[in-house]
Amino acid sequence: MSLLFLRDISIRLGGRLLLDGADLTIEAGRRVGLVGRNGAGKSTLLRAIQGLITPDGGTIRLAAGARMATVAQEAPAGPATLVDTVLTGDPERLALLAALDTAAPQRLGEIHERLRAIEADAAPARAAAILAGLGFDAEAQARPVGSFSGGWRMRVALATALFANPDLLLLDEPTNHLDLEATLWLETWLSRFPGAALIVSHDRGLLDRAVDAIAHLDRARLSLTPGGFEAFVRIRTERAEQQAQAAAKLTEQRAHMQAFVDRFRAKASKARQAQARVKALARLPVIEAVIEDAPTRFAFPAPARLAPPILALERVSAGYDGRAVLRNLSLTVDAEDRIALLGANGNGKSTFAKLLAGRLDPLAGEIRRSARLAVGYFAQHQAEELIGADSALDHMARAIPRASETIQRAQLARFGLDADRVGTPTADLSGGEKARLLLALATREAPHLLILDEPTNHLDIDAREALVRALAEFEGAVLLISHDPHLVELIADRFWLVADGTVRPYDGDLDEYRALLAERARPAGREPVRSQRDDRRDRAEARAALAPLRREAKEAEAKLARLATERAAIEARLADPAIYAPGRVAEITAANTRLGAIAREAAAAEEAWLMAAAALEEAGG
Repeated sequence: MSLLFLRDISIRLGGRLLLDGADLTIEAGRRVGLVGRNGAGKSTLLRAIQGLITPDGGTIRLAAGARMATVAQEAPAGPATLVDTVLTGDPERLALLAALDTAAPQRLGEIHERLRAIEADAAPARAAAILAGLGFDAEAQARPVGSFSGGWRMRVALATALFANPDLLLLDEPTNHLDLEATLWLETWLSRFPGAALIVSHDRGLLDRAVDAIAHLDRARLSLTPGGFEAFVRIRTERAEQQAQAAAKLTEQRAHMQAFVDRFRAKASKARQAQARVKALARLPVIEAVIEDAPTRFAFPAPARLAPPILALERVSAGYDGRAVLRNLSLTVDAEDRIALLGANGNGKSTFAKLLAGRLDPLAGEIRRSARLAVGYFAQHQAEELIGADSALDHMARAIPRASETIQRAQLARFGLDADRVGTPTADLSGGEKARLLLALATREAPHLLILDEPTNHLDIDAREALVRALAEFEGAVLLISHDPHLVELIADRFWLVADGTVRPYDGDLDEYRALLAERARPAGREPVRSQRDDRRDRAEARAALAPLRREAKEAEAKLARLATERAAIEARLADPAIYAPGRVAEITAANTRLGAIAREAAAAEEAWLMAAAALEEAGG
């Protein structure tokens, strides 16, 4: 059943066309990731679906009676506890409870029946479980929501949307205010969510593990690809290769026909044929070659070599105002270490990063640094320290005043800040461009140790991949704090766990850590015992459920084969020079029209096959 229906949507914003005839259908229970470059219009589309803005054209329709939920734009505040705030996400439950005090006696039974149907008694426990998954312990859940910082209150807003248990959940960058632990929990929660979801995210881990289709917003149009982000990249690459081959074949055909025209245009005996070829050339379909946006590239300068260890801590304590947050730290960092910090927000990861960066003096113990050690430190809060009226070049000139302007510009260019952007006031830069500037400033002296505290918050997917490649090529040591599992998995080869007031090595990998978090979150008690009859019934039901998918896949495969045969026959006819003889214009037109229809039918059949195959694979069928 179609839950959300978008047809021929056009939206202009600030004179710029963001969507032009965009179509999208989301079925009940389907989780779709919405991707596209920064500024493509993803958040604008979500606002249109919510009814906050009106499209310039087209239709947006939500199924009758369907409930939609999204994260509030404003962080919640006030004296209500976290649990009570989250409970407001279910207005029906609140209305029913309020009605118990005023309802006529004959309605009380009806109200109680509805409260049982929506499991109202279990609602506080469910709200508490969601809050726990997002990093709030029992003590925090009882505090007033207004006592938390903005980032933590946005987590409460996310918890409220998740608690609503809607038919359609809209999320815009839901991991931006989360740590790695909460991000991993959210991935699991979304993967089990029974409703439909449309999720704007640049988090590849989330897009691979929590969605079953990718909607790509590109050049104002939407295309839907089944599977997670990895499948989207593979399918898109394959289609791009096919498009490039088709463009090359058409170019060869045009060249052949143009050669005939150029050769015989001046000969009276061939004039009519040449004219016919000119007209045929004009009618040939236009297939654009694959036009890829300029790839995003980052590059870290290579540091000089240092003898290991480049940094060592011996019984160090660190904290603020004489109060230790971390104690008894005895660790070493070598020249090529790639270390990721694990641990929930508030455990001291940023405190540890500041300690290693030299931004925080130890309260006790000793830190030994190599005499020539240069440390590059990136933290997202540094964006607040940028001077809005000054350009990126102004900031770099202050950071390396002895360097020439050419060198200053070259350092900015390493992170994609080209000549068109280096002179722009930083107040007018996007969040992603500010992050690039901070990376350029952090690495200006070719650091031996690069400390990155949430470097990807405002970077799009392409920029995140550029960061992964640059870190892989970087010759120094890296200490990484990130909520992005994809970045952590590709970069880190060691993990340190920040918990219980200290930092210690963690011997497992990220999958083992994910399993550890899931085990901690599982309620105490034994799993229910299942009988062999239960297992046989489940297997039979699973086979029956998969039968329609297998049938759909087989039918789509057969249709693709038929279309491929028909396309080959038409292409063979169009490749025959005899078809371009006078009087056969209608035949050429009909052939090209049918080729276009075949392409559309084949794309639809391919999508149907991929969707069925992906569903079968996921179900183990």
